Amino acid sequence: MEQEQLYTVVGGRGTMTVFEIYIKATPERVWEAITDPEMRKRYSFGVGVESDWTEGSIYKASVPGVVDISSGENVEVEPPKRLVQTFTALWSEDVEKEGSSRVTWEITPVGTSSQLRVTHDQLGEGANNELWGGWPMILSGLKTLIETGEDLDTPGSLRYSGAGG
Repeated sequence: MEQEQLYTVVGGRGTMTVFEIYIKATPERVWEAITDPEMRKRYSFGVGVESDWTEGSIYKASVPGVVDISSGENVEVEPPKRLVQTFTALWSEDVEKEGSSRVTWEITPVGTSSQLRVTHDQLGEGANNELWGGWPMILSGLKTLIETGEDLDTPGSLRYSGAGG
């Protein structure tokens, strides 16, 4: 049986990165952590995300008055199962010139837990690794927050936690 090619390798690495974790929580709780700006700040470098979370709406991730992180469109919104977003990084000129990519959040119930798969694709050839390099820390922080109620305290996780009020 011939397997479908899942991604294209460009310049020695894939144009897609996939992160998969399991969280002891319902899909609804995982969805809340992804879409609630105050929860998001606690696991995503202190950065909140504002949106009305409807299909076709815009989102903006930032630390107000300090730094804009990203913006894009919510292309598909299916609570608590799937969120597909365009992603334009804004934190530096180097990443901003990379243009738009896509982030897909997929939440699947597994027993009394959830599988969360984040796919960051449509990255350009030779894309700056800053575009996808923060995902392991962000997802570790999300899992820690949901399962323990505590914040992950790695330096990256705390980067903007006291900024912007």
